[in-house]
Amino acid sequence: MTTPNPHFPPQQQPATLAQPTSAATLYRATYLHTPRNPFTHPDALDAQSDGGLLVQDGVILAAGPFADIRVAHPDAPVTDLRGGLLLPGFIDTHVHYPQVRVIGGLGLPLLDWLDQCALPEEARMADLAYARGVARDFIGGLIGAGTTTALVFGSHFAGAVDAFFEEATRTGLRAVTGLVVSDRLLRDELHTTPQRAYDEGRALIERWHGAGRTLYAVTPRFSLSASEGILDACAALMRDFPGLRFTSHINENTREIQTVRDLFPGARDYLDTYERAGLVGRHSVLAHNVHPTDRELSVMAAHRCTAAHCPCSNSALGSGFFPLRRHLDAGVHVSLGSDVGGGTGFSLLKEGLQAHFMQNLMPGGVPLSPAHLLYLATLAGAEALDLPHTGSFEPGRAFDAVHLRPAPGTPLDAVFRHAASPERALAAAFATGTPADVARVWIGGDTVLGD
Repeated sequence: MTTPNPHFPPQQQPATLAQPTSAATLYRATYLHTPRNPFTHPDALDAQSDGGLLVQDGVILAAGPFADIRVAHPDAPVTDLRGGLLLPGFIDTHVHYPQVRVIGGLGLPLLDWLDQCALPEEARMADLAYARGVARDFIGGLIGAGTTTALVFGSHFAGAVDAFFEEATRTGLRAVTGLVVSDRLLRDELHTTPQRAYDEGRALIERWHGAGRTLYAVTPRFSLSASEGILDACAALMRDFPGLRFTSHINENTREIQTVRDLFPGARDYLDTYERAGLVGRHSVLAHNVHPTDRELSVMAAHRCTAAHCPCSNSALGSGFFPLRRHLDAGVHVSLGSDVGGGTGFSLLKEGLQAHFMQNLMPGGVPLSPAHLLYLATLAGAEALDLPHTGSFEPGRAFDAVHLRPAPGTPLDAVFRHAASPERALAAAFATGTPADVARVWIGGDTVLGD
């Protein structure tokens, strides 16, 4: 008998191979994945020029050279995906549901962008019909970009969060999200109270946490807009419902950091505002962390929480260069986020490319290979969210996958047809790939985009 993993509700246990209900399918493709972390294992990239993935009931049973798997399973029907690249589904660890319709507000720093672009749009989410339309736009954008799992900043309105969970369930997205809570310095209609934050969060947790592919994330917007009372209410939910995720922002903008320092004069730094409330732990994902102190990095490493790096947003809002080397040297786990709408789109291919650019430009930056970019966009997110049943093509994991197949005659198609190796094709995918090159997406073996 399988022992339940305490980090998962029963519905979220990693997939097992027991009691198959359908015939296995053998997918033939050029595939790449990172079963291990390339920052610590230089040979982490597994690239199969002519690979095979045997999938049954949405779970990968075998992976390796196609010829070997075909010999072992001669009767399995074959789905031929050659002519493109098959990658694990992308995992976005920081993206804002209410902001899909305000992407592209360029030329403003963080707090001005919030006031002029994001917060007026977020106030419109009180209208449930409007929120449902945004949910469709948002989740369609994620899946269309090849994202199969996302840690999503929800809405300040419980009804809009319900609408998001409903749409995620309908489409099959692996979604981790929750009610965003604040009680100061935003618009009045976005404010709540500690008791209401707890009560509404509890009701959403009881309805959605562990239901199918959904999990709940406790989500104070950031310490700038969340008082000690709100943070304590968030901590109470984390205590009362073990296994919840936690997410918020940290150290994104120097003006933001100074304001938090003024609001919490007793705190040692920005992280300490969450730490004192008991919100820093294994299931914590803190977005941005562009300007951390050494103490903050040390505490994050000790608690095994994650920094979600959002390179396009950091560039678009002028927030600064992400100190990846300092995070890695301190032992802090790093994943990737698109930060829509402060970011510039849903594609984690573009986020990987921008991360590559920024690390090349900053003094002491970390050179990022295609293997690093693939890891950051896939397995690193699964590790951040404590989802060991996704993120790579290892046997026993769910078949979450994206098939990149550019249109004939495009530059990326030309590279794919003439690339000397799968690694070279992967580099080109990050350099020039867009959602238009996403031909098909699977989540748990279910086709959610494409034929």
